[in-house]
Order: sequence, then C-alpha cells, then structure tokens
Amino acid sequence: MKVSAIIVAAGSGKRLGLATPKAFVTIDRTSLLLRALQAVGALEILDEVVVGVPVGARKSARAEVDAAQLQIPVKITEGGAERQDSVRLALMLTSAEADLIVVHDAARPFATPAMFSSCIAAAVQSGAAVVAVPVADTLKQVENGTIVSTVPRDGLWQAQTPQAFRRDLLVWAHEWAIRERITVTDDAYLFERLGLTVQVVQGSVVNLKITTPDDLRIGEALARFVSPR
Repeated sequence: MKVSAIIVAAGSGKRLGLATPKAFVTIDRTSLLLRALQAVGALEILDEVVVGVPVGARKSARAEVDAAQLQIPVKITEGGAERQDSVRLALMLTSAEADLIVVHDAARPFATPAMFSSCIAAAVQSGAAVVAVPVADTLKQVENGTIVSTVPRDGLWQAQTPQAFRRDLLVWAHEWAIRERITVTDDAYLFERLGLTVQVVQGSVVNLKITTPDDLRIGEALARFVSPR
C-alpha cells in the first residue's frame, strides 16, 4: 500500500495578528510547518509528502523541509484562495499510484504518530477516516448577541486532522465539488455530501488548532509538557 501526505500550510494567519504566515509562526522555537513535517516524518508507512504553502513562500518552506530531514520525497506547491483549493492543488501533485492520502493542517502542531496511524488504519477499512473529539461544552445558537436556542450536544464531535481518504475517492470528491461549485471547510464534508462513509477516530483536546493569539499562548504552554516526537 502506498500512502501520500498533504500538509495544508497556506493560511495567512491574519487572526493571529502577525505579519508572518501561520506556517512559519513558531512554538517553542519550532515553526508549525516544521512540527507538521516532523509528525508525518515519523510514519514509516509514508511514501511522499506534498506541502501547500502561501504564495511566494516556497523558499521559506524549502528551508523548513530541509531542516526536517525527511527520508522521503517532499514536494512544495502554492496554495489557493481557500483551504479546499490548497488541498486540491496539492492532491494533483500526489502520486497517482498512492492508495491513501493523509491530509493534515500544519496549524495542529500536537498531532501524534498514534493519531496518524489510527486514522490511516481506519481509512484502509472504510475508505475515509477523521480524527475527532466529542463536544464537551454546552452549545448555544446566538443571533445579534442573544441566545436563540441550546443545541443538543449528544452525538456531536469536533473534527480535527489528520484525516485520511482513499485517493481515488478524494480526487472524485474534489472534482465533484468544482462542478457543483461547493465550498467546504474540510474534506470529510465532501464525503458526507456524496453519501460516503467516514469513520471517526478518537482524537485529543491537546490536538488544538492554532488560530488566535490565545491558541498560540496555549500552544506555547503545551509545548513544555508534550513530549517531543
């Protein structure tokens, strides 16, 4: 079985309030992109990596790739306007011989090798799998600053990455999305819309996504306690 990984690292990071693209923001002196490369580099099953980076950031990304010292080929491509576009552009560069594609956001610097392995194993069985955690907080629907209703949280999970998919199905799903002019925030949603099965693998609240300055501060604190890969 051949497995390719896509690292989505093309976000601008505007919500972080920094001039640096998010992929090159550091936690404990290590960039988010380098952390993602180190995470996938720990997977013996992986055959190649494709990294989607901001426009004009190829040189900076190559420096991070060199620092990661992966023993498999790493390709770099510029991302698109939306996450979905970035995944599709990277997908086009993956080997046509790949059986599975693992998609991971560089903005999740604490994904573990076990999460990747479990997600891949589940995708082998079902064709698609995502790492997720059950919703723990009470959810409120709000309009104009006022609570409208409480959303039952039973059965609700927060999707994370990594996510893994059969390559042929993922290509088909993205081609369908283009034809139908559908925009989604993760690839699993495309599978849902097409009626395909997506298995859920237990994730962790530690696998947070760095989006805001608060997330970055939490990430810095976590880095002191999370074991290095």
